[in-house]
Amino acid sequence: MSRNAQSGRGTPSISLRPVKRFKRSTGPAGGSGGAGRSGGSGGSGGRKSRRPKRTGWRRLIPTWRMTLLGFGSALLLGIGLFALGITLVKVPDAHAAATAQSNTWLYSDGSVLTRTGQTNRQNVALDKVSPAAQHAALAAEDRNFYNEGAVNVQGLARAAINTAKGQGTQGGSTITQQYVKNTYLNQKQSITRKVKELFIAIKVDATESKDEILAGYLNTSYYGRGAYGIQAAAQAYFGIDASALNPAQGAYLATLLNAPSAYDVATATAAGKQNAVNRWNYVLDGMVKEGWLSAEERAATTFPEVRDPQPNPGLSGQAGYLVDAATQYLTAGGVITETELAKGGYTIKLSIDPARQQALQDSVQAQLHDNLSPDKRKKDAAAQAGAASVDPKTGAVVALYGGVDYVKHYVDNATRRDYQAGSTFKAIALAAAFENGAKTQDGRTVTPHTVYDGTSGRKVRGGKGTPYAPPNEGDKSYGQISLQQATDWSVNSAFAQLAQDTGLQKVRDTAVAMGLPGNTPGLDPVPSIPLGAATPSVLDMAGVYATLDNGGKQITPWLVQSVDREGENVALPAHKTTQAISEETANQVTSMLQGVVNDPGGTGWRAKALGRPAAGKTGTTDDQKSVWFVGYTPELVTSVALFGQDPGTGAQVSLSGVGGIDGAAGGQFPAQIWTSYMKAALKGQPVGDFPTPADGGSSGATDLPTAPSTPSGTPSTSAPTGAPSTGPTTAPGDGSTPSGGTDGGATTAPTAPPTSQPTTQPTRPPRPTSKPTPTTQPTAPPTSQPTGQPTGGTDAFAGAGASSGG
Repeated sequence: MSRNAQSGRGTPSISLRPVKRFKRSTGPAGGSGGAGRSGGSGGSGGRKSRRPKRTGWRRLIPTWRMTLLGFGSALLLGIGLFALGITLVKVPDAHAAATAQSNTWLYSDGSVLTRTGQTNRQNVALDKVSPAAQHAALAAEDRNFYNEGAVNVQGLARAAINTAKGQGTQGGSTITQQYVKNTYLNQKQSITRKVKELFIAIKVDATESKDEILAGYLNTSYYGRGAYGIQAAAQAYFGIDASALNPAQGAYLATLLNAPSAYDVATATAAGKQNAVNRWNYVLDGMVKEGWLSAEERAATTFPEVRDPQPNPGLSGQAGYLVDAATQYLTAGGVITETELAKGGYTIKLSIDPARQQALQDSVQAQLHDNLSPDKRKKDAAAQAGAASVDPKTGAVVALYGGVDYVKHYVDNATRRDYQAGSTFKAIALAAAFENGAKTQDGRTVTPHTVYDGTSGRKVRGGKGTPYAPPNEGDKSYGQISLQQATDWSVNSAFAQLAQDTGLQKVRDTAVAMGLPGNTPGLDPVPSIPLGAATPSVLDMAGVYATLDNGGKQITPWLVQSVDREGENVALPAHKTTQAISEETANQVTSMLQGVVNDPGGTGWRAKALGRPAAGKTGTTDDQKSVWFVGYTPELVTSVALFGQDPGTGAQVSLSGVGGIDGAAGGQFPAQIWTSYMKAALKGQPVGDFPTPADGGSSGATDLPTAPSTPSGTPSTSAPTGAPSTGPTTAPGDGSTPSGGTDGGATTAPTAPPTSQPTTQPTRPPRPTSKPTPTTQPTAPPTSQPTGQPTGGTDAFAGAGASSGG
């Protein structure tokens, strides 16, 4: 060991702890070196240390001296780097960075769908913006703007930490920083961009006045609806100039800065609208707190009336719906911010197959719109169609129908979540029952052959609270029926009991596992859950049924194949696959849903005209405000719905009378659209078959009282005898829609499934009429079914909006 090392005179290290010093031995034991020496006490002949011994705080002086030296060096280095950054980072040309470019949207084959991105911008001086609107923006984004520097150091540090953690930024930027981001930089959340933003903001703050910066911020901010700047926004949302904005309007535009599309109350979800109102109140309260609005004015302020959007003419037809749905997919997934997308320059390839997209549009036109006459029948104007078609193996959305025309009806019927799903939800109830080994009230394991009481208004047993006794569609009673029959005929009373036997929470959990968003409105574990009180979108339900078609594997439907900007690929979310339910459960439910189509008395009997193995479920909601058919083949899943919406007020209304038909049901227009589209979409493809479940499957073919066993035109002898004998009435599309506005009613049945696609749709025998007497019910269940019915228990509270059935 060197002498310097022994005496502690080597080069000192910077540390926050005291430096431990090593002293050499000064002599033999017995010297007078004392405790400061090694080797014992006493002995005066030892060599003394060159430095006097330090005690207490004095020992820390060398340590902190070196620490301060290190901090000083680091500070000088930081100042040097900061000065270098100020010198090297230049303020770029604002005009080149702020000018929006067009986005190019492509079909899956690379052909052009449309181009968007025309900028709606009109810069105005600050004195052309009302003081109320200025104050609202400050209250929303930066209340200390006029009394602070360019950068909020605490906010910047928080944003850097969150970005490093992959959590994104959470506010903290000053208006100066936001102005710089809008004008000179992109919206990408990265450390590099944040550093550039900081240096440019400092330079801008030193060369421009606060009024100039605020004006620049208001003129470059994106407010949604393609509107850049507060003048364009005032016109887009209120049809007035920015100078005329009152406190309520100004606060609403300031609210939009937080989430433009999500807070657009003309198109937002119920949750989005509430969030917008909450944010609006926050802004107004901030104006009062800062003295920009009196308490009396605040109390008298009401939420402003917002204009309907005026879509870009270039987005007419289905193009606007496809772009809108893809935009939701990209922004909700955090791929691109709405502001960055609005700046343009992106090439976005969708998963949409142009041939299938055209086939879907043609099918809706031929099966629905060609049979409507809104000029003659006012009711026809209320019909709004939505549809989505998904590849079950990949989750790719191959076709989407959002409405008659995006520039005429801007709400996307394929993605909206405000109409009940009705009995299409019963497929989820079946999956939940089989997946969880549900048992009846008397302990029997539930199978397709389990007998349930199909009496309309029957009280559900086994729950708690207020009794729940849902009526069947048309108040029909079916007596003792198998679960397969209850599925074919969409019997509410049987499915309400099935959900209770399974567990209401388990039904909800299964719905989420199969693909329904957990925040779907109405998706609550209440007794009405199996009857479709929830309001998922058409696209959501296509995804759920795709899980059944994919052996229980769930893939959230996706709409975008690739995103490119100036030659650089933008990363997209991975398409995760999860085993939501077992393959056996999926196959069993699919087998049962084939009965809905194959049973001549089933609610989806029209879909048999496809001429391929098919499974599906109809849905008809309370007051017939929405009717559905969600069906699939081994190759493709398609969901179709018809919504009743008053064209003037937007209120939900009954579809009864649309197309001149008394009543409405999922087995009518939706099933007809589905069948027409699927014929075209699958034309020329090999005919596949569904897997057979372990128990051999039922599919409504052999064990049902309604299975045809007599020549065509003669009702089956095993069918309930209390059915009406009247024939079908004429309806658009196939000429055989049953009377009475239900999914059934014809008196004849086909003899056997056709070997190829039939030229006409089959007719079917009727299901039982309302409340038959015991003598008109089936005399006994099939021998393979257990006898008896579930018993015992009380009933659970229904919740709101249970569906009416098939």
